[in-house]
Amino acid sequence: MDIRKVKKLIELLEESGVAEIEIREGEESVRISRGMQQPPMMQAPAAPAAPAPASAPAAPAEEAPSPEANGKTIDSPMVGTFYRSSSPESSPFVEVGSTVKKGDTICIIEAMKMFNQIEAEVDGTIKSILVENGQPVEYDQPMFVIE
Repeated sequence: MDIRKVKKLIELLEESGVAEIEIREGEESVRISRGMQQPPMMQAPAAPAAPAPASAPAAPAEEAPSPEANGKTIDSPMVGTFYRSSSPESSPFVEVGSTVKKGDTICIIEAMKMFNQIEAEVDGTIKSILVENGQPVEYDQPMFVIE
């Protein structure tokens, strides 16, 4: 693939709101993504995934119905795996009761080995976290309730 095409793709990605793009021409392919990806994050989140499924089914089902009526939900923009922190050793980006501003990172979703930082869409206080760490999320699935 011509380097000029790759540079043009990078420029287009920076100008748009797209987080990642992959182009294939014959047997050649190139993937360009926005944001910083740190190698330790690629291996580290696998550890918390094991204990999460045991507690995952009960908590979201109980919390989801009532809090949504009292605030705005932040929904998953993609299918992937939900992580509350950048690594198992790090503290979570937000907790219930945390005050966030629009643009603050509130979680990470891993999709196709890419770690995507999810930002708060509005200013407010986290009232509920509807997804457990390491749990898979679907497109448009509510993850947080903010008031």
